Amino acid sequence: MRVPGLAQSILMNSFRIGNFELFWLHSGRFELDGGAMFGVVPKMLWQKKYPADNENYIPLVAWPILVKTPDALVLIETGLGNKLTEKQKKIFRVKEKWRIIEDLNKLSIKREDIDFVILTHYDFDHAGGVVMQDRDGQLLLTFPKAQHIIQQQEWHDVLNPNKRSINTYWPDNVSVLKESSNLTLIDGKKKIVKGITVIQTGGHTRGHQIVRIESDGETALHLGDLLPTHAHYNPLWIMAYDNFPLDAVRMKEEWEKKGLSENSWFTFYHDPFMQACMFDGNGNVTEKWVDESGS
Repeated sequence: MRVPGLAQSILMNSFRIGNFELFWLHSGRFELDGGAMFGVVPKMLWQKKYPADNENYIPLVAWPILVKTPDALVLIETGLGNKLTEKQKKIFRVKEKWRIIEDLNKLSIKREDIDFVILTHYDFDHAGGVVMQDRDGQLLLTFPKAQHIIQQQEWHDVLNPNKRSINTYWPDNVSVLKESSNLTLIDGKKKIVKGITVIQTGGHTRGHQIVRIESDGETALHLGDLLPTHAHYNPLWIMAYDNFPLDAVRMKEEWEKKGLSENSWFTFYHDPFMQACMFDGNGNVTEKWVDESGS
C-alpha cells in the first residue's frame, strides 16, 4: 500500500515522517480478552470496529517502532522479549516469537547500534525486550549501548509495585537495567534527539509517557497505551488495564485534539490491522498505512 510519505525498502517497508524513517519490528503476536481491552464499552459496539473470536479474545501485536533520524537510531518499546515461560505464553496466547534482533539484522543494524530506547511505560508487553536471555540462559541488556528513557514516576512505581502493578512489572525485566549505566530518568517533557520528544501523560500508569515525532513539517504522535489500537479513538473507550481512567480520558482528548490540529499521523504498537493512520474529528480513519512486508 502506498500513501504520501511512504518509502519502500528492499527488505522491509518503511514509513516516512519528513526525513525520518519508521520501521515496525516483529516482537510478538498475542491475544487478550476483548472486554479487558475495551473496558465498560459494550461488546455490541466495539466489535463493529474490532473482531473477536468465539471466546471473546482479540488479536494484538507488540511491535516496537525503530525511528531512523539523521542523528540517531531510536527504538520505541521493546516487545514481549524471549524470556516468557510456557505458562505465560499460554496465558497470553502468544502466537509469534520475539524476533526484534532478526528484523534489525535485515536492516543491517546490530543491537549494539541502537542509541536510545524509549519506554512509554514498563508493563511486561512493552519492556519485555529490555533484558534478553542468551543461549546460556544468562540475562543481559538487549541494547547494551542505548540509553533507556523512562519517566522518574514510572521507574519509582516499577521499583515499588502495588498489588495491581506487581503482576506487570516483572523483576526479570528490571534487574539488569537497574544495575547498569544505561538508565536515563526524566521528569515530564524532554527532547531526546532533534525531532523526538517525550511527554509524561499518566493515565494508563502514573508514569506513562507519549512520543512526539516531527521532521520537515510532518508530525506523528505515539500515544502508547492511551491509544493502543485505531478502535480506541473515542476518549471514553479505555481499557480495564488503565490504572487512572479519568486521566487517560483527559489525556486522550487533549492529544487527539492536538494531533488533529497538526494533521498528525497516529502510530500504534498493538494494532495488527494498521501501523499508523490519520483520523477525522469523528474518529474515522481517513488514511492508513499498513506494513505488508511481513506477517
